[in-house]
Amino acid sequence: MTINEGLRLMAGVFVLLTVLLGYFVHEYWFFFTGFVALNLIQSAFTKWCPAIWMLSKLGFKKEQVIS
Repeated sequence: MTINEGLRLMAGVFVLLTVLLGYFVHEYWFFFTGFVALNLIQSAFTKWCPAIWMLSKLGFKKEQVIS
């Protein structure tokens, strides 16, 4: 699995988990969902994401550009 695929998986799991927690446990969990969204938005503009750094340390491989 590449870093980009891992990042999408991680974001999807966090969003789904926090929506379920917000619905079934407490609505304050929706703030975490918002945090994930804000992190994705800022990484689109800054090209820096802490999750990408973490996934690379865990051994996920970078995508190879084929031209």
